[in-house]
Amino acid sequence: MRWPGSERMSASNEILTTRVVCTTETASKALTRSIRAYVVLLKPEITFMVMISTAVASLLAPGSVSFVVLFHSVIGTGLLAAGASSLNQYFERDLDSRMRRTASRPLPAGELTARQAFVFGVAVAICGMLYVLFTLNRLTALLGLLTLISYLFVYTPLKTKTRLSTFVGAFPGATPVLIGWSAATNNLSLEAWSLYAILFLWQFPHFYAIGWLYREDYARAGMLMLPTADQNGGRTTFRFILISTQLLIIASLLFTFFAHSKEFYLAFAIILGSCFYYFAYQLSRSQSKLGAKRVLHASVIYLPLLYLFMLIDRINL
Repeated sequence: MRWPGSERMSASNEILTTRVVCTTETASKALTRSIRAYVVLLKPEITFMVMISTAVASLLAPGSVSFVVLFHSVIGTGLLAAGASSLNQYFERDLDSRMRRTASRPLPAGELTARQAFVFGVAVAICGMLYVLFTLNRLTALLGLLTLISYLFVYTPLKTKTRLSTFVGAFPGATPVLIGWSAATNNLSLEAWSLYAILFLWQFPHFYAIGWLYREDYARAGMLMLPTADQNGGRTTFRFILISTQLLIIASLLFTFFAHSKEFYLAFAIILGSCFYYFAYQLSRSQSKLGAKRVLHASVIYLPLLYLFMLIDRINL
């Protein structure tokens, strides 16, 4: 037996339950999208590479390895890199909206507001600075601060003003190795600067290859990178890629003398450098997108392998 109106109440409860479930699912999806957007804002692939460079430098520094210092240097540098990446996307949100390769980023896509990105980036960067200052030393904190300032307030605005922006940006781009070294030793020796030179020079074939592949996108956004301003059909860009690769190989070999490495590292530095140069030379001959992609892939493989052989050589000393 059913009471009068019970069917109507049951139907209403079902509708209410369905609405609650839908609202919960919608909120869950929104939360997931927000988390994903914040993760993209951190540029995890770049941040991870920065952390690797810092860790390698800390492990290569003279003296016994302190895993506590290693941990703090990697986490601190990761926070600084993540904060810088977030603020970089905040400053370049209008430029990103004009490029196909960046139009899907959180700010151009409307997944986050500019205020959210700014507050988040500032908070992460400040946490990184405080973390480095209180867990490591003043020299490392100073390097971190200089990196943030030069990356965000010198390199970033120069992208739309001069094609030398890549050269300027290579200075803060290579400081992770100095941060890792200073964290372990509280000084910067010639060995640290030779490691800095390798990362500094590596950026040119890497980013010029990217610039050539997406030159139309960069030109659409008004970024004056070398490939977008190259009036010689790319020949100037390819020449710079070739020259910077040659200088990179020289720097990797000079590291042998500054770091007192053994024949093991020297042999593999020559092999890796020769392979990298082969792709850079082929690009200068073919002047093609395929050649640029191969140089880009070669650069991504070259640096971690070079780091690996440095560490193996260091262990065998």
